Amino acid sequence: MSTLIHEAGENYLESILMLTKQKGRVRSIDIANHLGVSKPTVSYTMKQFREKELVQVDPEGYITLTPKAMAIAERMLERHNTVARLLMLLGVREATAFEDSCKIEHDISEETFECMKRFYQEYKDK
Repeated sequence: MSTLIHEAGENYLESILMLTKQKGRVRSIDIANHLGVSKPTVSYTMKQFREKELVQVDPEGYITLTPKAMAIAERMLERHNTVARLLMLLGVREATAFEDSCKIEHDISEETFECMKRFYQEYKDK
C-alpha cells in the first residue's frame, strides 16, 4: 500500500466500513461514538484522511471510503473477524475474542494471518 497507515488509522477505516455496513451512511459523530473519541478528534483525522485521499466527505457531512481506503478497511475487518473466530474456537468468550482480536490484527504478519485464515477455513469446512 502506498499510503502508510498506522494502527489508529486502520481502526478508523475499519470503523467507517463497519458503520457503513450497519447504518448505510456515516458521519463524524457516528465514528466518535463507535471509537469512544471526541468529535474534534474525528474531524482532525478526517481532514488528514481527505488530504491522503482516503475518504470523501459530502456537503451533508457523510463520509465514504475511497477505493484505496476500502482495501485497507476490508483487509483489517477480515483480520479482525478471522482472529476473533479462531479465539472463540479456543474457548474465548465472544466479547473478549472480538476485543482481543482488535489488538492482535494489527501486529501479526501477513504470513501468520494467512495461516490462521487457512486453518480456520479448513476447520469450518470439516
